[in-house]
Amino acid sequence: MKIRKLAPAAVLVGSISLALLLASAGGKSTAASAVPGVNGRHGDDEHCVPVGGSVMTNFLNSSTTLGTATGDLEGAVSATLLGAPQSGPGGTVVFHVQHHWVTEGGDTLTIDPAVATTAPLSQTLFAVVSYPVHISGGTGRFDGARGDITNIGEVDLSKNATVFRYTGQVCFAERD
Repeated sequence: MKIRKLAPAAVLVGSISLALLLASAGGKSTAASAVPGVNGRHGDDEHCVPVGGSVMTNFLNSSTTLGTATGDLEGAVSATLLGAPQSGPGGTVVFHVQHHWVTEGGDTLTIDPAVATTAPLSQTLFAVVSYPVHISGGTGRFDGARGDITNIGEVDLSKNATVFRYTGQVCFAERD
């Protein structure tokens, strides 16, 4: 399968990837209200909490998605493709994505550019097989936070929709 045939799918997968990243970047009070030492501790100056939930987005155009995140990082997410999709090993298609996230409480997450690897199931349906996302800060409760989230999901170009499940951990700096 050539990338040209996958261009519309690439946009969809990119949007899905964005949605997933955004979902990972969102913020709900669960993580922010965690008590140091209760949900896992890494060093003397931070506490880490597990996070999980789902993200659903729609394509606004061929390179941008917008949607909602549920779970521990509840809020709104958006993703933008950072170029054309690339052929990957074993017939996979790789997308480079930039996510944007705002939590229900108005905090934002800073998310590093991410790489989503997909397996085409048809001309319009793609399975997300690898999609790690790294949180490197944010505003409000997420100021100084860091975390790693993994995503699984699907992109359906015939419906211009994506759906993802995210799981991972967010670490918060201790405040004086």
